[in-house]
Amino acid sequence: MDLFDKLKADRGPLGKYQELADGYFAFPQLEGDIGPRMRFRGKEVLNWSLNNYLGLANHPEVRHADTEATRAFGMASPMGARMMSGDTVQHQQLEQSLGRFIDKPAVMLLNYGYQGIMSVIDALLGRHDVVVYDAESHACIMDGLRMHIGRRLVYKHNDIESLEKNLIRAVKLTEETGGCILVITEGVFGMNGNQGKLKEIVDLKQIYPFRLLVDDAHGFGTMGPNGQGTGVHQHCQDGIDLYFSTFAKSMASIGAFIASEPQVIDFLRYNTRSQIFAKSLPLPIVVGAQKRLELIEEHPEFHHNLWTITNALQQGLKAKGFNIGTTNSPVTPVILTGDDTQAAAMVYDLRENFGIFCSIVIYPVIPKGLIVLRITPTAVHTLDDVEQTITAFEAVADRLRTNYYAGLGSTHLEPVNA
Repeated sequence: MDLFDKLKADRGPLGKYQELADGYFAFPQLEGDIGPRMRFRGKEVLNWSLNNYLGLANHPEVRHADTEATRAFGMASPMGARMMSGDTVQHQQLEQSLGRFIDKPAVMLLNYGYQGIMSVIDALLGRHDVVVYDAESHACIMDGLRMHIGRRLVYKHNDIESLEKNLIRAVKLTEETGGCILVITEGVFGMNGNQGKLKEIVDLKQIYPFRLLVDDAHGFGTMGPNGQGTGVHQHCQDGIDLYFSTFAKSMASIGAFIASEPQVIDFLRYNTRSQIFAKSLPLPIVVGAQKRLELIEEHPEFHHNLWTITNALQQGLKAKGFNIGTTNSPVTPVILTGDDTQAAAMVYDLRENFGIFCSIVIYPVIPKGLIVLRITPTAVHTLDDVEQTITAFEAVADRLRTNYYAGLGSTHLEPVNA
């Protein structure tokens, strides 16, 4: 069969929804300054779909810093990978600042979060090593694990007993191969909002010989006294051997970093292929990230505001009988029952008739019969925004329960009466 014929015949589990989803449920275009109120298809919507946790994306000092750095350096500088010609004082200063903030001795910048953690996993593991990972790890971790040609053992999500059973297996395997053990989990799981059980995992290091890699993309900036991360929040930062996070969420930018012992970071600097063979982060992004970090440190009210909105939203939803799972972070999933056609009609109703824009998650990402409306609170939302959203959710949830959406069909895009 021709390769292109194969792709046209089977567009994949998400691609098969293209006719219905494209431009509306998938690849929607939000317009205007990034914030709680944006425009979608010509209408203002209350936006809960951006990981702009601390509200920095449109902060005037951030906008000014980005503009001035671009004016000073342009997007081309520095040219080349850091190993060859792309290292600068500013890159090193940002690494030092990040290390102080998260209480780690050494940091290496990475060009992208997704690419970065994949490459770190690839650099760390050899054919004789065993990796043990949480079943609900993010796609970037899973793709990194696909490159590992050694053994991969998966434990049930946040299940310490399951992890321990797999560690016993891993120890036996490495005794045979002479390899090492790496455990991978997340600080905050981005879909359900659970914190990883970092403290309990760190405690297992007293029994089993492994190193721990934590992806804290959703914890950096949101968890801990002033956003220093989930390890600080759980009082076990010292036990995290490799701490990873991205700039794409709380920092509202591009890029990522990995932190560890100095010799480990030196190893990664000389062995992480995506950084050796790719252009360095442009200076405007580096300078902009430095400004963002300074604002996080100097303005604890951003973190306080985020949690004020988070607590009001989550408590309000629970008071109205909504199932938000077991989240203990700002990530707020609203779990409902229905099929994909009902989900499409309900989200259309939310956007067109109630002015609420949030992300929708259905099968195959989650089991059939479930719908998750994923809400991301930020420091720049208001309590009025929370009240408006809960009122709207009550209305559409009632319509879902009474099968109002069942007869509309998956391709129904005509307005329904509010």
